[in-house]
Amino acid sequence: MSIDLKIKQPLVSVEWLAKNMDAENLVILDATMPKVTWEKNTFEDEDIQIPNARYLDIKNVFSDISAEFPNTMLSAEKFQEQASLLSINKDSAIVVYDTIGIYTSPRVWWMFKAMGHNNVAVLDGGLPEWINKGFPTEDVKSHIRARGNFTVNYDEKFFSNYKKVLNSLDDNTTLILDARSYDRFMGLVDEPREGLRVGHIPNSKNLPYTNLLDNGKFNDGNAQRMLKELVQNKNKIIFSCGSGITACILALGAEIAGIDNLSVYDGSWTEWGSLHQLPIQKK
Repeated sequence: MSIDLKIKQPLVSVEWLAKNMDAENLVILDATMPKVTWEKNTFEDEDIQIPNARYLDIKNVFSDISAEFPNTMLSAEKFQEQASLLSINKDSAIVVYDTIGIYTSPRVWWMFKAMGHNNVAVLDGGLPEWINKGFPTEDVKSHIRARGNFTVNYDEKFFSNYKKVLNSLDDNTTLILDARSYDRFMGLVDEPREGLRVGHIPNSKNLPYTNLLDNGKFNDGNAQRMLKELVQNKNKIIFSCGSGITACILALGAEIAGIDNLSVYDGSWTEWGSLHQLPIQKK
């Protein structure tokens, strides 16, 4: 297998991964983190992994733990350092999965793209689909080797901060799209983060990320139809959610649908609901 494996699409199947497992520059990342909206905050299959996978800790390593809000993007310098410590190289072909299906893996895909690394994709269906198709697994173990030579070329357009979102509220050419559930978007239930106010960003629209998935796999047809209906004549899309994770599922869907000029609000509702003093839109 050639060392120069190139990934040409943002989403790859488990069959594709199985065929390319021997590629020398392949890096498989397990990006699982507990799902905050699960009652027990746990996940299944935490003791096994796809062979040769390396665990990427979004919460504690690939987020700025000194920041006020959760899952805040690392600086480019720190991201480069942590990726290199995972033995990731500048020519690595990266496939990201999680044990839920598709949940946290798109966040890691989006982060690498923001850092200028486009040879990266999400594994459709994640570990459950890998197991369902009968492909081998192994007990969780470390596959960290020598320090990698990963380099970054950060593009700030991939992420929006609070100020950019605030300045977009009355911009008719920008769509703010919220990936949370309808009940959370409408403020009908409490937020998982204790004490956080409920509601949504003014003028934003709702597209629950679950609408793009079927049993943990991406529903390409639904994604393209729903996103294109919402986007219409908008020139820029800002994706939001609770804390910047599931917004990236919508970003993945938009890229598959061929929609351009995409950004993720890193602080998402956790930041907006904590900081903003304007009345919250509720019905």
